Amino acid sequence: MANYQLYRNTTLGATLQETLEEMISQGALTDHAAGKVLSEFDRSINLALDKRINKKVQFTGKLSTYRFCDNVWTLVLKDFQVKDNNPGQHNTAAPSTQVPRADKVKIVACDGKSTAQA
Repeated sequence: MANYQLYRNTTLGATLQETLEEMISQGALTDHAAGKVLSEFDRSINLALDKRINKKVQFTGKLSTYRFCDNVWTLVLKDFQVKDNNPGQHNTAAPSTQVPRADKVKIVACDGKSTAQA
């Protein structure tokens, strides 16, 4: 599986990078060691999402643009809405939950079998 760096832009990834930069500036960590930590983060987050997430949702929207490059799909949808197919697994009486509409959503989908880096 390719280890994409997409998740470095999440809150968790950004916080990790800020912490590593602070440790480098304090002399507690080298640039090389920080790079290894980020590489392990990339590997771990991709593996965790691949193995642990099996939730299914339905989404609708109007496809605005799409691109396929280096085995990575990028889709931009307008008037986006998500519907949870399995709401409240522990509470079967829970009503169907929906995420509020979004004017514009960008989806980046990576093929786990590819060797390309994003």
